[in-house]
Amino acid sequence: MCRLRFVMAHRRGDAAAAGEDGAEQLAKASLSRKQLREFPDYEFTGQENKVNIIDLSRNSLSSIPQTIHIYTNVVELDISNNRISEIPEEIVKLTNLRTLNCKNNQLKTDSLPKDFGGFAALETVNFGGNVMLDFPMQLTEITSLKAIHFGGNRIRQVPPEIQKLSSLEYLYLGGNQLTSVPVEIGLLQRLKCLSLCDNRIETVPAELINLRHLKSLSLHNNRITTLPPQIISLGELCELSLRGNPLVVRFVRDLTWKPPTLLELSGRTVKNRGIPYTAEDLPSNLIEYLNSARHCLNPKCSGVYFSSHVEHIKFVDFCGKYRLPLLQYLCSPNCSSGSGYSSSNYTSSSDTESEDEGPVPSNKMKKVLLG
Repeated sequence: MCRLRFVMAHRRGDAAAAGEDGAEQLAKASLSRKQLREFPDYEFTGQENKVNIIDLSRNSLSSIPQTIHIYTNVVELDISNNRISEIPEEIVKLTNLRTLNCKNNQLKTDSLPKDFGGFAALETVNFGGNVMLDFPMQLTEITSLKAIHFGGNRIRQVPPEIQKLSSLEYLYLGGNQLTSVPVEIGLLQRLKCLSLCDNRIETVPAELINLRHLKSLSLHNNRITTLPPQIISLGELCELSLRGNPLVVRFVRDLTWKPPTLLELSGRTVKNRGIPYTAEDLPSNLIEYLNSARHCLNPKCSGVYFSSHVEHIKFVDFCGKYRLPLLQYLCSPNCSSGSGYSSSNYTSSSDTESEDEGPVPSNKMKKVLLG
């Protein structure tokens, strides 16, 4: 029979339930690294209702028995680093379960029971290092979740239903195959840490500005070329990792200038010189085209453009800590911001500063580009 060891545990966000100091005494069964091939029911004979934490990590378990529900007072179950390929339905009957660690097993998306979303007290789940192709929809039904670890799988997309997890504070999706970020993540008002590193993401939605409590944002090793300007409003953000992204380097390397068409040159002439026109002078399609003109973002330029423009990177101060690369559109390569624009010297101080800023500190730029 396994000898229970009492440990002090801190329950996050519920100090009153755990005592004045925020800690509670729990009975733990440590059965890690015991070369177990089957769930050791015999170790818990007569103690099924006494054990609170079961650690069966780093064994050779291939399954969890249907009798798992008899451990009614378990609050933490660690079955990580085994060979488990399926989770039984009976696990949902562990009504006191708060932490479930299933990382580094052989779980697929359909390895979870259909009613897995029936947990009422579950706060932390770890499914990292498995072989899931899709984000399990059952997780979006567990509104008590505060932390989700889902790194090292093969997840291709995150469902919009993730917005239901209103209590979520930590979301780790690094090391998957994500190509986009759902805008609904911006609705997770309590989110403090978001990790999307080591994926295939090309753009970041502007809706992330709604994450007012976000402190850490990991975007390194993706395919991101620019960031939305709105990201500078994340005042609580203190960790931003962007290394391993194309950002400025590959963006400028691949930069090409598409010369304007005769139609655009004519339209620019009309708009830049203020030539008057009416519906009686021009057909409706040309009127609509002229009205679609956009102003060049260079404050010293009064020109306009239509479909032909130069994509230009400008570095903007963020919380006094970082220099973020934001995308701007200029009307032509000759459009000067300061002492002159040139695609070959885009990183010079005249192109990365605003008029009232000094030279860009190299250490700030490294924090953004290298993480």
